[in-house]
Amino acid sequence: MSSELRQRQKPSSSSTSTPKPPTPSNNNARGISILDILRVLTTLIIATLGLSYYMTGSESVLFGYRPWFTRWPVVLRYIEGPLHLTPAQLSLYNGTDPNLPIYLSVNGTIFDVSANPLVYGAGGHYNFFTGRDATRAFVTGCFKEDLTPDMRGVEEMFIPIDDPEEEKKLSSGERKTRREQDMRIARQRIAKQVAHWEGFFRNHKKYFEVGKLVGVEEFIEKEREGEGEGKRELCTAARQQRVRRESIGK
Repeated sequence: MSSELRQRQKPSSSSTSTPKPPTPSNNNARGISILDILRVLTTLIIATLGLSYYMTGSESVLFGYRPWFTRWPVVLRYIEGPLHLTPAQLSLYNGTDPNLPIYLSVNGTIFDVSANPLVYGAGGHYNFFTGRDATRAFVTGCFKEDLTPDMRGVEEMFIPIDDPEEEKKLSSGERKTRREQDMRIARQRIAKQVAHWEGFFRNHKKYFEVGKLVGVEEFIEKEREGEGEGKRELCTAARQQRVRRESIGK
């Protein structure tokens, strides 16, 4: 009897074990791969370049930006090194010879503007700027009289016109101080305008710097022969731009 009880109380070895949860398949656990990310990035890049090409009128896939190393003339000039031309040598690059590039100079820096022959080439509206340094004309706006790098007397253009009666009330020291202040401000304005035009050609997407103008002082001295040692007279258009002192600040 006791052996029977012991046999009944012994747990059966055939009892069912606790079921394990199913393991997710490898396909569901994979997630987003690096290849998927690369595909998305490539698609976005191609779409952006296509949009740029469409918006810029088929000119650029970088929204108008063209690195210097993608422009062959710039690369060639970089390889060959900067040019150093005298005013006489620069005069040959005025657009009349189709075998030569078109150059102009601002403040002694020479720029290649060959990419725009309709404007700077022979017969172009601004052909008179080419083959020379016409820094003075860029400031005064006198495109006939001032096609020269000689900047003597340009300051006068920015110095206010004084009322003679008011000026008489000033002492000689006050007049001297005023003149010095006027000259300082005038030179600052000239430098700002020259820097503007120099930057215009340097940063233009079609033009680029090719070198420097040398022998400018000797060229100016030759221009000065017969003019005396005084200042170069302002052209009519520049004189008309002067303002009266009493009108300043109104």
